[in-house]
Amino acid sequence: MTRTDHYHDPDAPRATNIVVAVTAFVQDTRGRLLMIRRTDNDLYSIPGGAQDVGETIGHAVVREVKEETGLDVEPVDLIGVYSDPAHVIAYTDGEVRQEFSICFRARPLGGELRTSTESSEVLWVAREELPGLNVHPTIRLRVDHGFDQRPRPYFAT
Repeated sequence: MTRTDHYHDPDAPRATNIVVAVTAFVQDTRGRLLMIRRTDNDLYSIPGGAQDVGETIGHAVVREVKEETGLDVEPVDLIGVYSDPAHVIAYTDGEVRQEFSICFRARPLGGELRTSTESSEVLWVAREELPGLNVHPTIRLRVDHGFDQRPRPYFAT
């Protein structure tokens, strides 16, 4: 299933639902950021995905990072809650979601980098290399907030 992200697009389809999702801002000991190249839209992103019924939000972070990258992580802090109604995600099955993602800072515990059905590339990226990657603006905002070490979690009012 592929997806199309619409952001401040007057021709975007109307959202039909909101799904709780997570993203993870993970840095290695050299300060590089864990990034994936998504298979559903070919954009670079931080790992993440939807929370499953029956799991905590923290477990969703751990599971999604493991599934997409092969790494084990521990969520340690909250970067922000991203719920911009101007960002809708249309899937080929007809579903259209309004963005709702909770971004966590997580620390790596172990594992081996690998790709998955959701990630065609998994890599550590230095901050100065980020401008060269095709990253959606809403993901770039989370990345910026993660690097900025904000004193309080972000949320839109």
